[in-house]
Amino acid sequence: MDQNKIDTLRAELVPSFSHLIDGRHLPASDGATMDVVSPINGQVLTTMARGTVADMEAAITSARAAFEDRRWAGQPPAARKKVLMKWADLIEAHALELAVLGVRDNGTEIGMAFKAEPGSAAGTIRYYAEALDKIYGEIAPTAGDILGLIHKEPVGVVGAIIPWNFPMMIGAWKLGPALAMGNSVVLKPAETASLSLMRMCDLALEAGLPPGVLNAVTGEGKIVGEAMGLSMDVDVLVFTGSGGTGRRLMEYSARSNIKRVYLELGGKSPNIVFADAPDLAEAAKVAAAGIFRNSGQVCVAASRLLVEASIHDDFVAEVAKAAEAMRVGDPLQLETHIGAVNSETQLNANLGFVDTAVAEGGQIVTGGQRVLAETNGYYMAPTVVTGVRPDASLAQKEVFGPVLGVTPFEDDDEAVAIANSTVYGLAGGVWTSNLGRAHRMVRDVRTGVMHVNTYGGADGTVPLGGVGQSGNGHDKSLHAIEKYINLKTAWIKL
Repeated sequence: MDQNKIDTLRAELVPSFSHLIDGRHLPASDGATMDVVSPINGQVLTTMARGTVADMEAAITSARAAFEDRRWAGQPPAARKKVLMKWADLIEAHALELAVLGVRDNGTEIGMAFKAEPGSAAGTIRYYAEALDKIYGEIAPTAGDILGLIHKEPVGVVGAIIPWNFPMMIGAWKLGPALAMGNSVVLKPAETASLSLMRMCDLALEAGLPPGVLNAVTGEGKIVGEAMGLSMDVDVLVFTGSGGTGRRLMEYSARSNIKRVYLELGGKSPNIVFADAPDLAEAAKVAAAGIFRNSGQVCVAASRLLVEASIHDDFVAEVAKAAEAMRVGDPLQLETHIGAVNSETQLNANLGFVDTAVAEGGQIVTGGQRVLAETNGYYMAPTVVTGVRPDASLAQKEVFGPVLGVTPFEDDDEAVAIANSTVYGLAGGVWTSNLGRAHRMVRDVRTGVMHVNTYGGADGTVPLGGVGQSGNGHDKSLHAIEKYINLKTAWIKL
């Protein structure tokens, strides 16, 4: 990446964004807009349409019409593949533009954003494009006079509600398999980070995706998100975000057409470090990166650090040293390690968690405060808190910010007990040279992803999904396709 190119893109005016419905850009039906505030400097960047219930209903109607006339589902797999591959190519061609637009919108440091947003999105779309003509039906092992066929069909209309931390990456996790299988989709991007995802939708049309197959409505979750959840014409609803919203979406399903609802609701992921870790210095650096990159706004963030008591003090000192070496600042500067918190509301919530942690007996080793307030942006120092009891708020509740809680343990059984002491189960990690211990931790820690002697970096070949109140269903890998198909049996008498 070139800093001069980044600076040029930063200086460009950002046009107002409107809905995408039936292949057309449309304002809100009542003309209302919402300000888009950049977390870099607290200034209004642009505006976007503030969607209404009527807007969401129009988008769903468009998606249903596109599915029923089979303008996409009826195309041969090779034709769908061609369009999706071109879309991935266009995302890559516009990668820096998309990354800078996204950073101006949500504050992720540009080094991470470039790879994790357009880079990851293009790879995901391409992965499912390659897979779509390799998904076969089945022949059942029936009696000789019966032919049992199992067809895999698209479900119909998919509603996808996308979070603000990685809108393109997570959006592609939903869009890739849903569109590959022939469904129509209605997107609802996050209020505080919609721009790059909306621009990505434009590129889908440019690639040849038929109008109406992909629609997007911006606005408030309590209005357009609720309308999507209550729709009788959405067949599957996929969501990444908070547990409270996930619960409401399940209620909306029960109140409407019993649509399938798949939820990824975050976590409180334990990173367990034993004294026999193969490289404690490396473990400390990775532990810091695992919670502080993107200001801790990562669903699988290693927000709980469990350290064997015999090395606790020395290891925490190394983590704090690594945290203090990470530069917090303007996310559009290449030398920045940690960018801005997404919003002022999120920043204040993060600081509140630190206050609560201290009130409950925790000790701040480093950080704990807002920084760079003179920029009017939303920046927070990476924060390490020790003395965090397993039942403390900082150990039980998802902060979604750059705050690491540290808890010591004495042996394997205590480490597992602490790791499993929350309602979440999305990710975790263990650092040890003992192969048997590593496998026992993978087996015994209740989580959807378990890292061994590393943290983060799992690619699209493996599924991501949680247990407990981290949700259900899986993004990534071929397993994600299961959310977007129906199985139909043909029982044929020969």
